[in-house]
Amino acid sequence: QLQLVESGGGLVQSGGSRKLSCEAWGSTLDSYTIAWFRPAPGTEREGVACISASSESISYKDSVKGRFTITRDNAKNTAYLQMNSVKPEDSAVYYCAASSLRTMCVMVDYGMDAWGKGTLVTVSS
Repeated sequence: QLQLVESGGGLVQSGGSRKLSCEAWGSTLDSYTIAWFRPAPGTEREGVACISASSESISYKDSVKGRFTITRDNAKNTAYLQMNSVKPEDSAVYYCAASSLRTMCVMVDYGMDAWGKGTLVTVSS
């Protein structure tokens, strides 16, 4: 059974950078689309970034385009979210999720095979 473990959260100053990791256990990630989510008003989780199994499809929430970069290393069974030029409004618990049913990125918080427990990112002003 696939399990996901996030890491890399912590305190970062506004304008700084932070790199999050999502490591998979119990199965390889090479056939899964991976997405990062965070809480938002009106929804439990909003999609932040998504990357398909072979990286041919990548999507970002508009507000993070140009600042965040999602990557993956299937050999290491890990996906990443590089957060640059962070803003206070980026403060949140970030969750990664994986789906074997989607071949393209659609950032909705259902239809996922597994979720991590989240890692907290706090951006100071």
